[in-house]
Amino acid sequence: MKSLLSLGLTVFLAIPVAEAVHAADNTPPEGFVALFNGKDLSGWKGLVGNPKTRAVMSFEELAAAQRKADQRMRKHWKVIDGAFVFDGKGESLCTAKDYGDFELYVDWKILPRGDSGIYLRGSPQVQIWDPGKRPEGSGGLFNNKTHPSKPSKCADNPIGQWNTFRIKMIGDKVTVWLNGQLVVDNVVMENYWERGKPIYPTGQIELQNHGNTLWFKNIYIREIPRR
Repeated sequence: MKSLLSLGLTVFLAIPVAEAVHAADNTPPEGFVALFNGKDLSGWKGLVGNPKTRAVMSFEELAAAQRKADQRMRKHWKVIDGAFVFDGKGESLCTAKDYGDFELYVDWKILPRGDSGIYLRGSPQVQIWDPGKRPEGSGGLFNNKTHPSKPSKCADNPIGQWNTFRIKMIGDKVTVWLNGQLVVDNVVMENYWERGKPIYPTGQIELQNHGNTLWFKNIYIREIPRR
């Protein structure tokens, strides 16, 4: 009886501890850094063109365009209750830094008929949308033409609930877990902007939109050194 009581007490005490850990938003796991501090837009910028158009801009042209893009971005992206909230207008929110190979966590939430995605190295995209409208679910590499574009299963939580992506990108290959389930397994991500070329070696991460309200939080990244 004593051992059972001790076991019960241990389980009872462990529950709130586990919940507290889970509830600690915007706190990166070991080995990761937070791309979002849960308070403001630090470390993020507005969208200027695409990798192809940015590459031909002079330093001065890009800087001027970036200032205007940042002004537009701040009108439509806010931080509310520890999450990025997009009002359905304007353009994507982009990391100020470019990334090569990495592992990324991001929590997201949409409304009915929502449509969004995560751009990797400035390129579309790991898809987010309403599974009621697209039964295949989120997580696929939507813009692929030659390699698989759909997830292997629908792992979305009900609309209005938070979902978690874990995305790993090594070279041109992408693996995606949605809510702990593997939905894309080491698939080549194609270059949407220049179809005849492989995906860019580095680029910004973007929270993309299609004109609807979106929420993002708990955005963590672990850069993976190249051999």
